[in-house]
Amino acid sequence: MAKNEARRNLLADAGIAVLAAEGSRGLTHRAIDAAAGVPIGTTSNYFRSREKLISGIFERIGTRLAPTDEDLAARASAPPSRELFADYVRDIVRRLLGQREVTLALLELRLEAARHPELAASLSAWQREGFDADVAFNEGAGLPGSRREIALFHYAIDGLILDRLTRPIDPDTTTDEIVDALVAGLLP
Repeated sequence: MAKNEARRNLLADAGIAVLAAEGSRGLTHRAIDAAAGVPIGTTSNYFRSREKLISGIFERIGTRLAPTDEDLAARASAPPSRELFADYVRDIVRRLLGQREVTLALLELRLEAARHPELAASLSAWQREGFDADVAFNEGAGLPGSRREIALFHYAIDGLILDRLTRPIDPDTTTDEIVDALVAGLLP
């Protein structure tokens, strides 16, 4: 496997762009080569199989959607409260909606995993890791809500993101207002 991390990221980013624009059927090694502007075969050198390609794209999506160290530090130093939890959820939603292409690619991969069990294992592991990290952050920060509430927020955020990326059912209500209502309704 090729080791150039910058090139690997470039190819994974091109894969994200292809997924967002063409859907999972358009995701091929050649399509990524073209989107990245690299010679044919480059993507295959970095990601030998479709499974390795998708795994690399999951990894890159996680990196691109992760909060910054500065954001985490600022929240870690604030006293735990429902307001802080709501701020954290709003930040997650802003990152997901602010990187539309990345979020669309993630949704495409989730749909493909529903049709292809061999991809479901990669997706499940990636999702569990992210969920466990969210629970650990929440507990470590002393924020309200248990594992159950964090799961409910994941379900709610998934629906909210799909709504906002497509045709909102209530476009006059701001995303922040929805998040605040979710926090008020889901946290004990």
